[in-house]
Amino acid sequence: MSEENQKQAQLPETGAIAPLPQKKSGNWFEYPVQAYPHQTDYAGIVWHGTYITWLEEARIESLRSIGVDFSELVALGCDLPVVELSIRYHKALRMGMNATVKTRMSPIDGVRLNWEYRIESPDGRDLYLTGVVTLVALDMEKGKIMRQLPPSVKDVFARLTRLGE
Repeated sequence: MSEENQKQAQLPETGAIAPLPQKKSGNWFEYPVQAYPHQTDYAGIVWHGTYITWLEEARIESLRSIGVDFSELVALGCDLPVVELSIRYHKALRMGMNATVKTRMSPIDGVRLNWEYRIESPDGRDLYLTGVVTLVALDMEKGKIMRQLPPSVKDVFARLTRLGE
């Protein structure tokens, strides 16, 4: 395959995904993934929905890394549905390729929990995706968005935003 065929077209940046404020430490939780055949289309390119699954897996594993099982948060009566999702695809991942999903949570903004994502090659040379996912706390008993996070839930997320500082 020629070098020209190996290069993929890059779209110019847009303002569709506004970068969230960066933590000083720049600390990211890293979650390794591999593109399996069932996650790709007929051409062997990772299907767009697979990336969303990987983002959620990385978020759940980042919580587990600080000793919190997501089911424990739900048991506290607090669900965390996604209310906003912005993704920018930079370069296609292909079947058999390995990548690293990086995630970090920005400081808590009221009841909005903003998570930043990057999917990169393991060596960090290739950027495949950037994204932002916003969750809100939902009182499962009342079925309404909470005006403030319960202290126990807020403490869990505060631990994540302090990692690496």
